[in-house]
Amino acid sequence: MNESFRPLLEALGRRGVGEDALKRATDEAERTGRSIRHVLINEHLVTETQLTEASAEAHGVASVDLAGYPIEPAAVRRIPLPLVLRHRVLGLSLKDGELVVGITDPADVVALDDVRAATGLTVRPVVVARSELRTIIDRLRREDTDLADIAASLRTRQETETASVAGIADAGDDAPIVRYVNSLIEQAIANRASDLHLEPTEGDMRVRCRIDGVLHEVDTVPREVQAALVSRLKIMSNIDITERRVPQNGRITVHTAHRSVDLRTATLPTVWGEKVVLRVLDTNGITLELQALGFSADNHARYSASFAKPHGMLLVTGPTGSGKSTTLYATLAALISPTVNIITVEDPVEYRLPGVNQIQVDHKAGLTFAAVLPAILRSDPDTVLIGEIRDRATAQLAVEAALTGHLVLSTLHTNDAPSAVTRLTEMGIEPFLVGSSVDCVLAQRLARRLCDFCKREHAPTMAELDAARWPFGDVPMPKTLWKPVGCRSCSNTGYRGRIALHEVMTMSEEIEQLTIRRASAHELRRVATEQGMGDLRADGLAKAAAGQTSVAEVLRVAA
Repeated sequence: MNESFRPLLEALGRRGVGEDALKRATDEAERTGRSIRHVLINEHLVTETQLTEASAEAHGVASVDLAGYPIEPAAVRRIPLPLVLRHRVLGLSLKDGELVVGITDPADVVALDDVRAATGLTVRPVVVARSELRTIIDRLRREDTDLADIAASLRTRQETETASVAGIADAGDDAPIVRYVNSLIEQAIANRASDLHLEPTEGDMRVRCRIDGVLHEVDTVPREVQAALVSRLKIMSNIDITERRVPQNGRITVHTAHRSVDLRTATLPTVWGEKVVLRVLDTNGITLELQALGFSADNHARYSASFAKPHGMLLVTGPTGSGKSTTLYATLAALISPTVNIITVEDPVEYRLPGVNQIQVDHKAGLTFAAVLPAILRSDPDTVLIGEIRDRATAQLAVEAALTGHLVLSTLHTNDAPSAVTRLTEMGIEPFLVGSSVDCVLAQRLARRLCDFCKREHAPTMAELDAARWPFGDVPMPKTLWKPVGCRSCSNTGYRGRIALHEVMTMSEEIEQLTIRRASAHELRRVATEQGMGDLRADGLAKAAAGQTSVAEVLRVAA
């Protein structure tokens, strides 16, 4: 047996691969001259995961799961495409002169030497699964060809002046621009992205995905392709492709992996052209249970008590993308009953809930929040969900509904819970009406959750404790904290998924009196804290101490 294979075979043995299978693979490799790795996979003697992890262990390097990994375009571009295709290697990230390279066989010194010579960088190999690497390299090859074909087609048509950009963007399913856009959207969905950004710059267009709340650059598009790309997305979103001066909104439904995914499109004119953002409204895997959203026992009890009442207003606050809609839908899921009439008005309807009457806002038809609310209140509702309180008219109707025997759920864009009360009064709602109608305000942020497979305990440093301002309140100073490491499961980021941080302010008699006196948000916070409200940072640091997230992540979203 070739002794160079021994570490790999020993590592496979530790992963439960039987001696008979390993001997069979060794004999077949020696008889045919094929690589033992090739034999193991093609004869179905091991799984790709077993081979990948065993290869990494045998050569003392890390393994990376490319599904969802935030590959840096700058790293991809450093290795020439012919070299990528010849050796089946892929640049993954680039930092401080070190290029992280994905490869299936870390013992392939010829491939690694060629990459070093071509890039002039220090190369650090990581092991990746063969099928995942092949899929990404094939996509890169198609995208490179498609972008070149689009640019060439545009140049040809501009020279002959026989067609417009819109004509290219509205081509058939096999057209390069169509394949490229479909590839971008499929990649975003596969990577669990919440948003896909296409941002024009002076020289090109940058493509970025927001994964677990953090933006990652995934591609760069030549400037001459920009107009065709934007036009294609506008056609898919059913919005006006000739209008480039004002923002527009649309919606796309794509079918991938035997399911449908909706995307909300928003265009924005900038100095270098139109920026397009696609919000991915993927309900696959969403758990609409309050207990699964990360509530602490105290916050869950305070929040649950508010929607158990038959009337009043419950507000959820936070910035865009902080999980407000998911929390409200989980609340509705707890309220759904054959004896309860629930009506919602949303922009857009993100989740379809059985047993709930859901209305989609249509600004072109005049179907706004304020316009549809009177009709909803004439439809004998028990519970009303208003997607967002944006103006005085909507706020006034929501308050009146809460005061006339309805349970009203809605969202506001404020930084914390006490600011929601002052925001309503600033909209022109009388303070005594705000104090009487609002029953509870929930402020929320999303922090990245530490990967359960690779997170590591460490003793906190004084600098870390000082930055978190420990000790405070009822949160004791921790003896150990957790930090991200990175592994295959989390695409080497150290985080996988997100967890919500909460603060819950209930409307007590003292806070109601302060509201009527138009007290500041700072004073409302002081009294709410005295009455047991924990702030966002305290909730986050308690979860950091429990190993659910890191202190750095808590301070990033709730400093």
